[in-house]
Amino acid sequence: MNHSIVIMGVAGCGKSSLGEAVARAEGLHLVEGDDHHSPESRAKMSQGIALTDADRQGWLNRLGEELRQAPQGLVLTCSALKRAYREGLRAASPGLRFVFLDVTREEAQRRVAQRPSHFFSSSLIDSQFATLEPPTGEPGVLRVDANLPLEQLQAQVCAWLHEGANA
Repeated sequence: MNHSIVIMGVAGCGKSSLGEAVARAEGLHLVEGDDHHSPESRAKMSQGIALTDADRQGWLNRLGEELRQAPQGLVLTCSALKRAYREGLRAASPGLRFVFLDVTREEAQRRVAQRPSHFFSSSLIDSQFATLEPPTGEPGVLRVDANLPLEQLQAQVCAWLHEGANA
C-alpha cells in the first residue's frame, strides 16, 4: 500500500500545520510544496499575480518526483486546486490519497492576512477559489472542515489512513 498523502486546499486552509501534525504522528517525511516553487513563481505570487497552469507545471513535476522517490510514503502539502493537477500527482504515485481542507473564502482571507512574512499575497485568495475544483467524488479523498482544532483534524486523518490500510 502506498502511504503517501497530499494535504490540499486553498492558501490559508492549514495545509502546513496539518501536514506537519500528520507526518509526525505517522512517522513520515513531510514535503512542504511551497518550498518547491520556482523563484519566478514566488515573485509573481508576492506581487499578487496568480499563477497559470504553465507556471505550475514545473512545480507539479517536482512534487511528482518527490512522490516517486518515496516508496515508503510521505506527507505532501500542495494546493492541488484542479483535478488535472491531482491526476498528475496520482500518476506519479499510484494509490495516492488526498485530504481536502475545506475553508470559507473569508476564513482563508483572514488567515493569510495574519501571516505577513509569507510570500503569498492575500489578494490572491479570490483567484485560488476561482481555480479550485473541489475533489468531490474522486477516489481516495477525505474532506475535512479546516475550522476544526488541529488535534482533531490530525486524529481524523490518521484514523482514515489506518481504516484504508485495513480495508
